[in-house]
Amino acid sequence: MVYVFLANGFEEVEALVQVDMLRRCELDVKTVGIGGQVVRGSHGITVACDITPEEMTCNGLQAIVLPGGMPGTLNLEQSEEVQNMIRHCMSEEILIGAICAAPSILGHMGILQNKKAVCFPGFEGELIGAQVLSVPVVRDGNIITSKGAGTAFQFAFAMAEAICSPGRAEHLKAGIQWQE
Repeated sequence: MVYVFLANGFEEVEALVQVDMLRRCELDVKTVGIGGQVVRGSHGITVACDITPEEMTCNGLQAIVLPGGMPGTLNLEQSEEVQNMIRHCMSEEILIGAICAAPSILGHMGILQNKKAVCFPGFEGELIGAQVLSVPVVRDGNIITSKGAGTAFQFAFAMAEAICSPGRAEHLKAGIQWQE
């Protein structure tokens, strides 16, 4: 099970590319509506989420995804359910993916201490204790971070590789005609 958290103001590309690509890997991916079943992205696209936080379970959880966008990132960070799920993932070494401004949530929680991370330019100071890199995507342990909407596919491939396998990620790239 992979949970992709959506809150009002989320960045649509960062979220929905993850949902699509990971479902193409035949993973059970659920969008989780923070603040309601229906959420509106930062560019006005409305999404009816699969579940609400009350319906989440940790059984079989493989990963969580935190899309960026504003004020979506702030809304995710203010959610007790999101904070609790991040803490659970850290304690169980379950994969956490965060893109754009969302790595700031992990930085504020102290999770990025001595870890390599990336974010949308301008949020580097929020990655408290991290070694901030200048690459599109980076994995350090059970955390994958990515820079923004333009790196959403690379982020999805990194998530697919971490959850499934490098071969599955390559198969995914071939299936969508990814060109480097």
